[in-house]
Amino acid sequence: MSPGCLAPRRHTVPETIRVDRKVTGPDSCRVAVWGELDLVTAGDVRQALQDAVGENRVVVIDLAGLTFCDCTGLSALLAAARTAQASDVELRLCAIPCFLARILRLSGTRNAFTIEEDRCRP
Repeated sequence: MSPGCLAPRRHTVPETIRVDRKVTGPDSCRVAVWGELDLVTAGDVRQALQDAVGENRVVVIDLAGLTFCDCTGLSALLAAARTAQASDVELRLCAIPCFLARILRLSGTRNAFTIEEDRCRP
């Protein structure tokens, strides 16, 4: 046997994501997202955003703590935007990190959102 076969296997634990929702008014809330929004975490974020949009008239998504976003993460954000538009809910993004601002611009999806605050002006 080669020495590599005897070496212990290391399993990497995917970075977790944290999503907190805070009531900001009678029919509004702020959803703060921290961590990596990717294939592993997008389902949880998608559900949290759908719940927020379903229960409020104004939803602000605070992305200040976002450290990564892949195409499934972007898909979760776009799903919330579609649901909000269909339900006549105001959905806004704030504190968008530079990497996400670039993804939104390059993918042509920036106009799907109302941008409240952009930390990165391209």
